[in-house]
Amino acid sequence: MKKNKNALKKILCIIGITVAVLAVAYIAYDRHMTYDIQEHEFYDIAVMEKEGRTADKHSVVYYTKDISPEGLRKAYEALGKELPGKVAVKLSTGEAGNPNYLSPDLIKDLVQSVDGTIVECNTAYSGSARAETAMHMQVAKDHGFTDIADVDIMDADGYMVIPVDGGVHLRENWVGKNLENYDSMLVLTHFKGHPMGGFGGSLKNISIGVASSEGKVRIHSAGLLKKPTITLGALITNQDDFTDSMAEAAKSVYDYEGHGENILFINVMNRMSVDCDCVSTPAEVDMHDIGIFASLDPVALDQACIDKVFEAEDGQSLQERILSLNGLNILKHAEEIGFGNRAYELVSLD
Repeated sequence: MKKNKNALKKILCIIGITVAVLAVAYIAYDRHMTYDIQEHEFYDIAVMEKEGRTADKHSVVYYTKDISPEGLRKAYEALGKELPGKVAVKLSTGEAGNPNYLSPDLIKDLVQSVDGTIVECNTAYSGSARAETAMHMQVAKDHGFTDIADVDIMDADGYMVIPVDGGVHLRENWVGKNLENYDSMLVLTHFKGHPMGGFGGSLKNISIGVASSEGKVRIHSAGLLKKPTITLGALITNQDDFTDSMAEAAKSVYDYEGHGENILFINVMNRMSVDCDCVSTPAEVDMHDIGIFASLDPVALDQACIDKVFEAEDGQSLQERILSLNGLNILKHAEEIGFGNRAYELVSLD
């Protein structure tokens, strides 16, 4: 009988210790995952002036309502920069089943005028048709991109490491190895929502988009992981640490491209679902198309697009998606590490 009581005490003791350890772990995890939601503020310098706010520096963002090949060309030419050498055109080929990616008919003339090669990297999430190079190329073909230009999956043969200057979470960024084969980059981005980052703009396109599959996992886990899918990274990583890491990875690509001398950015605001082009069955689009925006500063460019979403009377769904995931943090952190300006002057091309 005494032996049974001692055994029961041991079992209860083990259970108690296990519960205590789990409780401490949960509290630590909960605190680690907590983040504050930032409220939206407009950064158009004209609006800031009316509100009595000032900015030390600002960048120029060009804008046209004309979402057509001609409008795209107009936005590109407004930047007044000719990209040197072999040009990589960074865009998203879109997940199989997603209808919202940039139309090849829209971008064809511009891509061919710079003799560009469309570049992408493989994904790192389960269930994706673009997780392996052969399947990714098939999706690019199915979506019409191989009809307008050569397509290069840059991490087909692995990754290369580039430094992250001023990073808090990342010291290096693992990007598609074939990035080294290009002299400059034209970044064409379909602006939309995103189920993990809040929104997808130019910053996401050159961070997650240029990262190899291993590099994507590192960004999603704020530098902790490299092998598992990004789902695990999301489970263990604070949301702000993740978006901080995207800003840091984007800065590394910008710096790699001659500290911005060999790269420019265009965002197209059409067919804006709350879900990214990486989602095979995205939520229905419930807001109107807005236009094409261009800048040499991707931070100002994404901020201008965010402001247009918050101006829109029918933008509530996308506004809620952005705020719920504290998507504005990527812009805040980019500016904190000396990458771009949130304040901008909006110049109409119409």
